[in-house]
Amino acid sequence: MSFSCNGMIIMKDIVRDGHPILREITKEVPYPLTKEDKETMVCMLQYIKNSQDDQMVKKYNLRPGVGLSANQIGLNKRMFAAYFTDENNQLHEYTLFNPKIVSHSVSMIYLPQGEGCLSIDRAIPGFVPRYEKVKIRAINMDGEEVQLKLKGYASIVVQHEMDHLNGILFYDRINKENPYKLPEGVAIKSVY
Repeated sequence: MSFSCNGMIIMKDIVRDGHPILREITKEVPYPLTKEDKETMVCMLQYIKNSQDDQMVKKYNLRPGVGLSANQIGLNKRMFAAYFTDENNQLHEYTLFNPKIVSHSVSMIYLPQGEGCLSIDRAIPGFVPRYEKVKIRAINMDGEEVQLKLKGYASIVVQHEMDHLNGILFYDRINKENPYKLPEGVAIKSVY
């Protein structure tokens, strides 16, 4: 199973909703990391950066994104890249292999405008409840184990990508009867 981005991932490389790989639980990436897996990760991160550059978006018809998981480009591997600015204007850049949530808060958060996904070509309205804080353990590009404590928007982005690796899409978390109904009996607030 390999992927060649030929220097750049574009929208045609992104697997769309309905493809079975988006519903699979992805396989751990073997360690030590291969040159190929590292190169794929670099391509994934570059797509996210390109998708946030207005000139690149126009030139290559890219959809803006903040994260990209390997199964979104057809690879059954537990790895994702993310690049975004949070609600405090802090820049986050992650290239994580075999990430695991080791703990999370009881309190929850959501994005008032809902979530979107590069693999889903339509808007799906509704609130997606997420843990307000998560602690993640993963392997970085240097092959080192890292532990991240994330909260707020950063926590939402990473949980969205972790869901991909577990075959879950964001709309699975929206209340089916009432898309704007939030969980009861738990502290939950909007990020923005």
